[in-house]
Amino acid sequence: MKCIHCQGKMKRATAPLHVDRSGCHLTLDSVPAWVCEQCGEAYFEEKEVEAIQALIKSVESKTLSLAKTG
Repeated sequence: MKCIHCQGKMKRATAPLHVDRSGCHLTLDSVPAWVCEQCGEAYFEEKEVEAIQALIKSVESKTLSLAKTG
């Protein structure tokens, strides 16, 4: 597999992910990903993307619940 940005070789590793949503900052330190050995670009597979999306939805739901009760 080659990197879309620089055509470098991709390897299985982990990468950090930062998401800002609904007034919250979510940081995941090491998400399994394909990472370019040359430029460091990370690509996440579908199962990781689905888990990240579920986590974001959960955080949004909890934040909305807190806003309504607070």
